[in-house]
Amino acid sequence: MHLFFDLDGTLTDSRPGIVSGIQHALRTLGLDVPPAHALLRFIGPPTHESFREILGTDDPDLNARAIAIYREQYSKSGLFENSVYPGVAEGLAVLAEAGATLYVVTSKPVMFAARIIDHFELRSFFKAVYGSELNGERSHKGDLIAHVLRTENLGNDPWMIGDRLHDIRGAKLNSLRSAGVLWGYGSREELTEAGAEAIFSSMPELCDAFTS
Repeated sequence: MHLFFDLDGTLTDSRPGIVSGIQHALRTLGLDVPPAHALLRFIGPPTHESFREILGTDDPDLNARAIAIYREQYSKSGLFENSVYPGVAEGLAVLAEAGATLYVVTSKPVMFAARIIDHFELRSFFKAVYGSELNGERSHKGDLIAHVLRTENLGNDPWMIGDRLHDIRGAKLNSLRSAGVLWGYGSREELTEAGAEAIFSSMPELCDAFTS
């Protein structure tokens, strides 16, 4: 069994670093800074898409400046303003012990994702960490999943596990099954409407389903 895990909102609670990074970018550009709760929905989607909506413009230069400011802050401190969700590390150990092959499959740039996985000492649970490139390549979950399937020479056996509709839709684009988790940033309604085959409220519940 192969399991693809999203990162933000699935393995780790990345809200503090992402939200503060977005606010810092807007503040630096002299723009209005929304409160933290208004920015939670931008945790998970590709960065380029998020900033286009946050800025309310398709201006590529402004978008690029905002992302550069955000990433400078994020790479210094934001990516570690983060924590592993309770029970996740223990659950990954259970799944790996049961023989599942685990991958990180995140829209976050792979250079950041790898540092986070290493920082929280989760690397030993995963065969590989996959993410997007800084130029936005493979930031759409469907494209990224297709890349992983090709690179790892996998069929349609894997499950995509994540907290947002992007994870579920990306799986469907590649004819994979998907599972939603409710401890992240997506609601049961969002995951259900996107077409998740299963939805889990806790990591032990997820582990039971994939090891029984």
